[in-house]
Amino acid sequence: MCEVVKTLDAGGVEVLLVERLRRAPRVNKDYTVVCLQASTGELIDRLRASGIAVVDLSPDPRPLVYARLVRVVRRLAPDVLNVHSPTPAAALWLSARLTPRRPVLVSTVHYCHRPTTVRFRRLTAAASMALDYLTRRLDDRTVAVSSQVARSPSVRGARRLLTRVHGVDVAEQRSWALRSGIVRRRFDVPEEAFLVVCVANFRPEKNHALLIRAAATVLAERDDAVFLLAGDGPLREDVVREIERRGLRDRVRVLGRVRQAGRLVAAADLLVLSSHYEGLPVVVMEALAAGVPVVSTDVGGIPELVSSGWNGILTEPESPDALAAGILRAMEPAVHRRLRSGAAASAETVEMAGTAEWFESLYEELAQTARRV
Repeated sequence: MCEVVKTLDAGGVEVLLVERLRRAPRVNKDYTVVCLQASTGELIDRLRASGIAVVDLSPDPRPLVYARLVRVVRRLAPDVLNVHSPTPAAALWLSARLTPRRPVLVSTVHYCHRPTTVRFRRLTAAASMALDYLTRRLDDRTVAVSSQVARSPSVRGARRLLTRVHGVDVAEQRSWALRSGIVRRRFDVPEEAFLVVCVANFRPEKNHALLIRAAATVLAERDDAVFLLAGDGPLREDVVREIERRGLRDRVRVLGRVRQAGRLVAAADLLVLSSHYEGLPVVVMEALAAGVPVVSTDVGGIPELVSSGWNGILTEPESPDALAAGILRAMEPAVHRRLRSGAAASAETVEMAGTAEWFESLYEELAQTARRV
């Protein structure tokens, strides 16, 4: 079995893949992950520690990397080839179709096409959707990671579409929650503080500007609140400057990239997201697995996981006042206890073990079909 992903950095797609493969039954099966780029070795190390081979194409010159990808996959000759990124899929599908013993072709689609008003980006988005359509037509199976993705143009053209919500390691998140004091001390969070965490790379779609405006309102009313922002990206310095401009530096801290960020989520009193749009964020699954409530803008696939008033609070997108009100509401002791209880009760819905078994059954079915052809 071969899984191809564009990067093996600590993003949502990559974490889902790594966590699933670490739990996959591997009796009489060999898994290989091929990645085009990896800026850190964290996820590669976790895969290899679990006995999964990794081919890292990062050293290859960028103009040649797709040709090398095709050669690597041909050499591996897998029964099933699952690609998690659209550009590698386009590079591999035609080549795979032309091989004498071609693998069964699967695409796992983690994304919805992002809305944009910029003309150049609209043109590139249209070209990307056309490419997606062509590759979906070549899939033997297409797997959407949420019902929102299954309804999106990203899977248009799919002949056999399946939907499978992924998950995380619930036991690990619960274990980190039990050790939350250690993690809070590691990040210098006072024991009595109400810890609000945001784990999101600093990119336009994550809308950190909205979060900072909401945080300013919250901090004006609650002197026990502390915000920790984990992630990296092109807008990081802009966010830091805005925090300093508002005089929030002591109570809104930017941590940068955090290894095993799920432990930080598990130590929080509240997870907050302020995104313009989302797929199905791994960080929300990590929060629920640890029994941590979520306050988020009501976008993308988040309502598939968060039920407002039960395990979190959903707020109007683009409204700092609504987000601040949601955070303040979730901080009220009685409300917080109720939301924590709901988050803990919903943990089993985000357990990765079932997804690992589901993919294993799918791969076995597809491999048997391929052998009969």
